[in-house]
Parts: sequence; C-alpha cells; structure tokens
Amino acid sequence: MPKRLPLPPDVSVSSPQSQSYDPQMILKKLAQASVVYLGENHDRADDHRGQLEIIRALHRLNPNLAIALEMFQRPYQSVLDRYLAGEITESQLQELSQYEQRWGFPWEYYAPILRFAKANRLTVIALNTPSEVTRKVARGGLESLTFEDRRFIPPVSEIRAEPEVYRERIRQIYQEMHQGKGNSKGFDRFFVAQVLWDETMAEQISRFLLANAQTQVIVLAGQGHIIYGDGIPSRVARRMPKNRKFSQSLVLLNPPQVFVTQTNRPIADYFWNYRSPSP
Repeated sequence: MPKRLPLPPDVSVSSPQSQSYDPQMILKKLAQASVVYLGENHDRADDHRGQLEIIRALHRLNPNLAIALEMFQRPYQSVLDRYLAGEITESQLQELSQYEQRWGFPWEYYAPILRFAKANRLTVIALNTPSEVTRKVARGGLESLTFEDRRFIPPVSEIRAEPEVYRERIRQIYQEMHQGKGNSKGFDRFFVAQVLWDETMAEQISRFLLANAQTQVIVLAGQGHIIYGDGIPSRVARRMPKNRKFSQSLVLLNPPQVFVTQTNRPIADYFWNYRSPSP
C-alpha cells in the first residue's frame, strides 16, 4: 500500500462541522467502506475532476471496485458494457445511450472517468430510471405505469415515499419550482417520482453488492440523492441482509455554504473541496 496517494495540492477535506482532516487518512478510511458516494453538482467541472482523483486513489488502495453512475439509465447497461469491452467507440457510446437527450451535461465531465474504468477493466453500472418512466410517474403516479414501464424499476411495493424529513425537503424545492402555486396532489406525484429515482438506483447498487461481495462500489450521483442518507443510501441499506458486514460513506464535492452551516443532522461524512488551479 503506498504511503502517500497522489493528489492535487489544492485538496482539502472537512466534516460538516468544519473539522479539517488529512485527505490521505480519509482516503484510507473510504477504502474500507462497501459503498462510497461522491455527491456532485452536475454542472461543476471541478466536482468531476475531484471524483476522478478520488477514484484513482481508491483504485490504488483496492483495485477491486466498480463505478455506479446516475448519468446512464438502466436500459443502456449493455451499451456501457460494449464500450468497456472495446466493441464500440466513445462517440458511439454517447449516441447509443442517448446521452445528450437523457443527461446532457458536458460529456467531458464524465469521459475521463469512463476512460479510466475502461483502461482498468472496471465494471460500470447504469443506475438511473428511464426518463420517460419518471415523467410518467410525475404526471400520473405509479398507477399510470404499464407492465412495460416497470421493467427497469423496482417492484411498486419497494418504492417507499419516506422519510417525512425528505418529503419536506423536496416540498420546498417543489414550491420554489411552482412559485407556491403547486397543489398537494401534484406534489405527491412529484415526490414519488423523486423516490422512484432513488429506489431504482438503490436497487441496482444493492443487486450488484449482493452478487459481488468483495467489490467496493463508488457511486456518482447528484448531492440531492445523497445528503443526510435519505435518498439512495438509506434505500441501499434497507435492501442489505442484516447479518452482512456493510458500510457506506457519504462524500460531497465542493458543497454549497448552506451545507456547511447546517449541523443539526449529519448531512454527509465528509466534504471534499477541490478547485482546479487558475490558468
């Protein structure tokens, strides 16, 4: 095991309570977790550079890892697999996964991570719900889904619209989006659609863990799916056997200041701050 892992000079790690940590020490702690969540702001390039640095470092500590991505939807797992096997090019991966239509943030944010996975023969897991299914639930609820719609989501009995603190946090977002004019029925469907996202991603992660007990999973997803553990992490934990040794670590990349000031609940385990050097 290397004594010091290669990291950019401008990395700092802290707790939500502003306690500073040595990044080297935290990386070694993260290497012990079953799942590590790297919560991103989708439109911030430095978050994605930070994710790649963490993945590289964790790979040096434990090469047996997989990368799970919110950015790809579950029907396109076979396309990802073909890219990783060298059967299709990067541009074909973008086209066949409908990346621009279904995600749309700059490809170069994620391409270096995919290239690293391919070069090191790592599994990459497509996590997300198909966009058309999420939209359908937001408009008409889970009851509007056909048998075909349900192929890439968990059983309806496993989609739990909870906890209440999560509901209230999403309600604030909903009210801001609708400028206070949304109705309660509309919000209920909106919240279920959000939970469907979380449950679908959690199901994929837990399925992989159950089939690959020795592999660490690094999850790249938006911070809203990770903070406080209410989104994906709690739903992964719910699916894991009680007698199984299992742990998760929540890391937020460059979190906004509002996260730093909220200390009544642990919003994450660590804040990882990374800024690219100015040109």
